[in-house]
Order: sequence, then C-alpha cells, then structure tokens
Amino acid sequence: MKNFVFIFIFMGWFSIFSQSVKSELSIFTFTEVEKLKQQNPKPIVIFIYTDWCKFCSGMKKNTFKNEKVIRLLNDHFYFIKLNGEKKEDISFLGKTFNYMPKGTNTGVHELASELASIKGSITYPTTTILNSKLEIEAQLNGYINSSKMNMILLEMIKLNEN
Repeated sequence: MKNFVFIFIFMGWFSIFSQSVKSELSIFTFTEVEKLKQQNPKPIVIFIYTDWCKFCSGMKKNTFKNEKVIRLLNDHFYFIKLNGEKKEDISFLGKTFNYMPKGTNTGVHELASELASIKGSITYPTTTILNSKLEIEAQLNGYINSSKMNMILLEMIKLNEN
C-alpha cells in the first residue's frame, strides 16, 4: 500500500512538473542571422532596448516570456536583442556599426539609430521587424504587451506568406 501511495504521489508530481516546463526564446546575433538567412530566409524581429528603461524590462519579463509569443518568434522569425547603448562594434550586411558617444556618459549605437529612429528620434523600447528582403517592415515604439505582440506577429506572418 505504501508503495502504491508513493508511486501515485510521484506520478502526480512528475506530471505537474512536466507541464510547467516553459519554452525558451531563441535569441540570435546579427552575425548568426546573416548566416542562417542564407539557408532559411525568415523575417527578423529586433528588440531595441536599454538597461535603464523600465518598459524595456517589462517587455523582457512579460512579453518575451509568453508561450504564444515565444512559439511564434521561434517558428517564424529570427529574434535579436540589441542594447541601444552597446559599445561594441556590430558587423551586419557588410557594414560595421559603431557606438556614437553623445556626451560624457551617453551615446547610442549606430545600428540602433538606423533601426529604431522614427522621425529622427529613438524611443525605447522599439521593436523593428525586417522582412525576408531585410527591409524595415515595421517600427513599433513603446511597450507592447503579449497579446498585442501576438497579433502583430501573426499579421507579419500573413504579410510574408504572400
């Protein structure tokens, strides 16, 4: 009888644990995406953020932890996170992008500026979507919750199917 109870509890715990395993979002670098796109062209979602931005942190903790968003991003897109204040050079599409200081302790990465500038200014966070031809398909600034992100991704999938 004790063995039966033990097995019953163990199987219940195991089934609960196995259901709680969450998917992991695949995050790529620009270099990795350039190589992968040659074999499997897909649109690119670039999340441009800073370390000090509360809305950026909120999207990292909520939007990009949502199972539906993770599944859509992993299956249909390449996902890149870009710190808008990153100081290292980034090579992409045959060009090297650099950090551009703007003051004593401030600046912006040239690639972030290229991808996130809307009417000459950058708002954090900005989510930029490049189509499979590497053209900017959408620039979305501000916090995007998981349900809205899900709708945006589904719309982008439809656009890229045509």
